[in-house]
Amino acid sequence: MPRRTHLEDAEQIETADDLEDIVSDKREGWRQASANARRRQRRYKKKLTNEVLRRVRDGDWGEDA
Repeated sequence: MPRRTHLEDAEQIETADDLEDIVSDKREGWRQASANARRRQRRYKKKLTNEVLRRVRDGDWGEDA
């Protein structure tokens, strides 16, 4: 089973197109309604976008931890 999307995955985002590749729903085949899957994907994308913005604002972006 694929792993869930984590906030740490924000480090892998360099362009907006990377967001589409990184966000994955591990329960994609289990959902009854595709609307639920789309909603979940939007939530993950929003969380990752906010994490990227937070890291840029705090100066944590691009530094090796």
